[in-house]
Formats: sequence, structure tokens, C-alpha cells
Amino acid sequence: MKVVYEKSPALTDAPLTYCPGCGHGIIHKLIAETITELGITENTIGVAPVGCAVLIYKFLDVDMVQAAHGRAPAVATGIIRSLPDSVVFTYQGDGDLAAIGTAEIVHAAARGENIVVIFANNAIYGMTSGQMAPTTLPGQVTSTTPTGRNVKTAGYPIRVCEMLSTLDGVHYAERVSTHDVPHILKAKAAVKKAFQSQIAGKGFSIVEVLVTCPTNWRMSPVESMGWLEENLIPHYPLGVYKNSEGES
Repeated sequence: MKVVYEKSPALTDAPLTYCPGCGHGIIHKLIAETITELGITENTIGVAPVGCAVLIYKFLDVDMVQAAHGRAPAVATGIIRSLPDSVVFTYQGDGDLAAIGTAEIVHAAARGENIVVIFANNAIYGMTSGQMAPTTLPGQVTSTTPTGRNVKTAGYPIRVCEMLSTLDGVHYAERVSTHDVPHILKAKAAVKKAFQSQIAGKGFSIVEVLVTCPTNWRMSPVESMGWLEENLIPHYPLGVYKNSEGES
């Protein structure tokens, strides 16, 4: 019998424990495949903070470090400066990276730290019951905005790729999505590009991945995919926001 698919050896055998339809598992698969294809499994160190993102250590078979909430870029900075021949990446959610960790991500990017940041944006706090996040859309209902996000009192959503792409220290910044197979393949290419840039010592790279959170969006997995495409993408346009090599 012909083998048409094999699980990446960079993934553990632990069953995924995310909610049905959650996008984290898709990103884990893309990271694992990239690490395997580049032959860097033994040299890779991941950093994940508090939130659903921290569970990646159960599923990715590489060295992992847990950081305090929002502090993954600071911890990754210490690792890459101590072990400059390592491949270092952070894995962060929007509530972590764009709220309590804003200072860390901005200054790591401004310094041009030679790390990869994989940023999962589902526009909500996932693990802590679905509160409004910095990326929550105007009018979006969450557990702390039951009538929808009011920009007059809560401000506007933060567009991370657009913001970081203005910094000279950023080598590569791209936003991708996981709502269908063609976009997942594009997301894989972006993740691989970021890791290749880190290996080549080109500096700070970030891949923002739009993902679903069916549980806290109060939707079925199928409905959440449609909601992502119809609502998140118009507010967070996909594409390359910075590439110092001038490629697309």
C-alpha cells in the first residue's frame, strides 16, 4: 500500500487536547514539518508563554522553555544571545503578544533579534474564558464585551504586522490564514521562510497566523472558518508586510 501521508517526526505522539476546530494544531503541524524539512530538530529551541500557546510543549518534540505571560521575546533574546548557533522561535497568542507582551515584542523587533515569532491571532483570549483581546474586532462580542467591542471606550484593534513592519530591525513580517487548504499551504511557506531567515542570521521574523477559536466565538468549527474568512481577513489583510530582501 502506498503511503500518502506520514506524521512529522518533530511531533510527539500525544493526542491534541485543544477544542474541536481550534487552529493551534494546524500551526503546530506546520512548524513541525518545517523543522523536519530543514533538518534542525536537534538545534531548535521554542519559547511559549501563558495561555493556550503554552501547550505546544506537549506536542512538539524539540527543546521548549516556558516564559512568563508576554515575556517570550525577552527569554528568546537571552537564549539566542547565549546560544547563537541555535534556532530559536517563540509561539504566542494575541492576548499575550499584543497586550501584556507589547513592550517585549516591539523592542525585540527593534533590536533585530535573530529569532522567529509565530503569532496565533484568533482575536480573543482563549484559555481564560474568551475576554476581549487587543485584536478583538470592533463590535465583536466577547465575555467582557457582551454588547460588542466599543472603540470609544476600548480603543481600536492592534494590527501587529503593520506596526512591526515599520521597525528597521524587522527582516520579515507576513500575515497568513488557516481557513482553507490553499491558505494553509501559503502559511507553511511563510513559516519556512521565517525559519530560513533565522538560520541565515538575517534578524527578526514574524509570521502572524489568523486562526479560529470556535469555543469562545460560540460557533461550530465549520462556522468559525467562515467567520474568519468573512470578518478577520478584511480587518487583518493577508500578505507580506516586510521583506528586507525585496521578495514576495
